[in-house]
Amino acid sequence: MLPDDRHLREHTLSREELLKGHFLHVVREMVKLPDGGTATREYILHPGAVAVVPLTDDGRIVLERQYRHPTGKVMIEIPAGKLDAGESALACGQRELREETGYVAREWAYAFTLYPTVAYSDEAIQIWFARGLTAGRSQLDQGEFLEVFTATPGEFLEWCRDGSIVDAKTLASAAWIQNVLSGAWKLDWQALPSQP
Repeated sequence: MLPDDRHLREHTLSREELLKGHFLHVVREMVKLPDGGTATREYILHPGAVAVVPLTDDGRIVLERQYRHPTGKVMIEIPAGKLDAGESALACGQRELREETGYVAREWAYAFTLYPTVAYSDEAIQIWFARGLTAGRSQLDQGEFLEVFTATPGEFLEWCRDGSIVDAKTLASAAWIQNVLSGAWKLDWQALPSQP
């Protein structure tokens, strides 16, 4: 059992909206600190996201190369996307995998939830594994450009080690990929009906 953490918690006293854009929603809150003092916290509200580790029948990992404007770099990533309002995490993962890579999976397993930037965002990314892949045609969003490719687990882990992969969700998935493929960690696979 985890220890009691009430003595570490902050409590919101007020909230001010700083920016409500098409994608970003930024707020400033005044909080009461554990010692009774106050402080300001500015952070981004996010609807949440899902990322997928797609495994091919021959043991390869489906990856993407995509330019990320804030970094000015092309990143190697696992497929991912934000949740639509009212959408379940599994439905989001299925949709994003199909739209971005063209693949549809017969089996899915939830692995873990990642908070990539806890200091300034409430974004939570659920990581799912997918297998039993059937190739199809991608359906990228307007203005979305990416390259889909596969890599062996060895290649993938080497890219994590040598700094070729720097994306947080993809790096965090590396520990799961290594442990799941070695048999050290088990996933609860769910077979799903055929998808359109």
